[in-house]
Amino acid sequence: MGETTVYVGNHSPAQLASRYFNRELSWLAFNQRVLAEADNPHYPLLERLRFLSISGSNLDEFLMVRFAGLVGQAKRRIEQTSIDGLTPSQQLAAINEAVLRLDQAQQTAWQDLRRLLAEAGIRVIAGAQLDNDLDEAQREWLRDYVAEHILPIITPQAIDPAHPFPFIANQGIGVMFALRRDADLTAIMEMVLIPQALPRFVRIPGNGACYVSIEDLLHFAADLLFPGFTIQGHGVFRVLRDSDLEIEEDAEDLVRYFRTAIQRRRRGSVVVLQMQGRFDPAVEELLRRQLALDRALVMHTSGLIGFGGLAAIVEEDRPDLKFPPYSPRYPERILEHDGDCFSAIREKDIIIHHPYESFEVVVDFLRQAAEDPDVVSIKQTLYRAGKQSAVVAALIAAAEAGKSVTAVVELKARFDEEQNLLWASQLERAGVQVIYGFVDWKTHAKVSMVVRREGDGYRTYCHFGTGNYHPLTARIYTDLSFFTADPRAGRDAAKLFNFITGYVEPKQTELLSISPLTLRARLYGCIEQERLNAQACKPAAIWAKLNSLTDPDLIEQLYAASAAGVEINLVVRGICCLKPGVAGMSEHITVKSSIGRFLEHSRIWAFANGAVLPNRKARVFISSADGMSRNFDRRVEVLVPIENATVHDQVLDQVMMANLLDSEQSWALEADGSYHRIASAEQPFNLHRYFMINPSLSGRGAALGDGQQVPKLALRRSHADGRGA
Repeated sequence: MGETTVYVGNHSPAQLASRYFNRELSWLAFNQRVLAEADNPHYPLLERLRFLSISGSNLDEFLMVRFAGLVGQAKRRIEQTSIDGLTPSQQLAAINEAVLRLDQAQQTAWQDLRRLLAEAGIRVIAGAQLDNDLDEAQREWLRDYVAEHILPIITPQAIDPAHPFPFIANQGIGVMFALRRDADLTAIMEMVLIPQALPRFVRIPGNGACYVSIEDLLHFAADLLFPGFTIQGHGVFRVLRDSDLEIEEDAEDLVRYFRTAIQRRRRGSVVVLQMQGRFDPAVEELLRRQLALDRALVMHTSGLIGFGGLAAIVEEDRPDLKFPPYSPRYPERILEHDGDCFSAIREKDIIIHHPYESFEVVVDFLRQAAEDPDVVSIKQTLYRAGKQSAVVAALIAAAEAGKSVTAVVELKARFDEEQNLLWASQLERAGVQVIYGFVDWKTHAKVSMVVRREGDGYRTYCHFGTGNYHPLTARIYTDLSFFTADPRAGRDAAKLFNFITGYVEPKQTELLSISPLTLRARLYGCIEQERLNAQACKPAAIWAKLNSLTDPDLIEQLYAASAAGVEINLVVRGICCLKPGVAGMSEHITVKSSIGRFLEHSRIWAFANGAVLPNRKARVFISSADGMSRNFDRRVEVLVPIENATVHDQVLDQVMMANLLDSEQSWALEADGSYHRIASAEQPFNLHRYFMINPSLSGRGAALGDGQQVPKLALRRSHADGRGA
C-alpha cells in the first residue's frame, strides 16, 4: 500500500474549517439525534425512555474516551490540530458548551417523560416528593428495604484529617451529607459511596409501578444511616474517569499487559464531575481538590445524573408501552436444505440481513462445523462476542471434538477487554489455538472460515460479516452476513488468517481487499473510475452506507469525484466530517443519517460502473470498515465484493435502496453542519418497517411465501441526466 496523502497539513486552519466538520462536535450532534428520538411521539413511552438512556450511556463513553483524550493532550501541551484545524484546548472549549447544552436537553426530555410515564402508571418519585407522594405503607417499606438491603452494604465515611479521602470508582455516585451531632452540635461531613452492586432505581411493591433512585432513597432514610445526627444538607455527585487504554508497542506479553492496563484504567484521572442539587461551595471545593481536577468538566444540575441508569426502568413489564415484539426469520434457503448450512451455501452464496433474519444461522454454521466429522479446521475472528456467546461455545465444542480450531481474540475491543480475556482463557483450556493479533493494530474484520473434507479434496466455507459475533447486539444492530463457498474467497481468507497469526503479508488476493494493505487503494480506484466516467459523460454515481466518515483523504477523494460531476449519496449514521452541498467542492454530495428502532450498522459501497444506479453492472462491496483513518491504517479489515447476481441485487436494490428512500427516521446534513428531519414524502417510507414486513433477504428471492412479490423499491430521481438518486 502506498503512502496516503495528508491534506490537513496543506491548508490553513480557516481553510480546514471550510472543508471539514469537527469530529467530536459531529459525534455530539449524532447523540443529539439519538436524544431526539426520546421526544418522538410516534414511539411507545418506554422506548422513548430507552433512547434517553442510550443517549446518556453514549455521552458517558464519549467523555471517558474522546473528551478524556483531548484533556490528556491539553495537559501535555500537545498542539496537534483536529481535521478542522482546532487545537485540543479549542476543541475542549467547544465540547464543554455542547455537552452542557446536551445535558440540559436530556433534563428537559426526562421531565417530560417522567410526567407522561406517571400518567401511564409508572411513577419515579424524587426528593421531597417521597414524603408527599407516598403513603405510610410505602414509606415504611422503603425504610425496611434500606435497613435490610442497603445498610449492610454501604460504608459511610467521615471526611476529616483522620480519614483518608476514599477512592471513587469510574461512573461512581456518591452522596455528601452535612451533619450536626445532636450531643455536642459538632459539624461533621460524611460521604456515602453507592456500590455498583446496588440497583440504580428501587421498585416499591404494589399494583402500580413506583421507582425511587438509590441516591434519593439514601437521603430519605438518612436518619437510619446517621442516628444521633441532624441532617443539615446533602448533595449528590458522580465522576467519570479517563477510560482509554494506551497500548505500548513493545509489550512483551499482551495478555499480562492488558490485565494490568484494565486495573490502571479503573484509576484513570477524573475528567468529569457532575453535581446534583445545591452543593455547599466548601464541599465542591473539597471534591475539586481531592479529585485533582485539571481541565475536567464540572457540571451542575438540579435534575438527574447518570441517565444511562434509566435502562432499569425500561425493563418494566409493560408491553403496551414498548414496540411490538419482533421475532427474526430463519433463512428459507437453509430450511429448504433441511437446516444444512453447508449444503445451502454450496448451492450458491447467501446474504443474511440481521436483525430481520436470525443471527442463529451464524451460530448454526459453527455448531454444524463442530459436529460434522468431515470438518477438519475452523478459523474465527472475535472482536466482541458478548457475555453469553454461543459462538465461543461452538468453537470449544469443535476443539473438544478434535478439530483444528484457531481463534483470533482481539484484546483491544474497548470496554470488552476483560470479557475477551475470559473467553481467551476458556478457549485455550479447550485446546483452541488462541491468537491475539497485532500489538499496534486491532483485528476488526469479521470472518469465519471452515474447511471441510469433500470427495477427494477440501472445500472452504466462509462467513464475512459487517457486525460482531455478538448474539445480543445482533437483535438490534442491522448488519449483513455473507456466506460463500467461492474457492477464491477461501484462499483469500486463509491468507488473511496467516497474516494475522504469522505476519505473513499476502502478496496478492483474488477477491478480498485487506486493510491496512490494499483496502484504501481499492476504494480509491473505484472512486477514481467514477470520476473518469463522469468526465467521459457516462453515468457516474456512488452510494455508500457507513457508521462514520472522518478520514480526510477519503473525503478529498469524494470531493474530487463530486467536482467532476459524480452524484454521491451517503448514509452516515454517526460522525461525518464531510461537508455536503458546498458549491465548487461538494455540490453533488448528499448526506443523511438514519436513527430508529434498530441501529444501522452495516457498511456498504456501490459504484455505478458506467450505468445508472441501481444496475446489474454496479460494483458492490460490503465491509467491516468505516470511513475512518484507523480502519484503513491501524486495523485489520476486509472489503468483500458481491458478485453473485442474486446477492448483488439484494444488497443494492433492497438494503441500500431502502436506506436512501427512508423518509420517516432520517436526518439530512446541511452545509453548515446542522441536521434536520427529512419531511415525510407523499408516500412515507420506513426502512425498518419494510424489512420487518417483507422477508426479502431470507432466501426466497423476490417472492413471498404466498406467491406475492416483494415490493419493488425505486428512487425518485431529481437529476435530469439520470446520474443521481
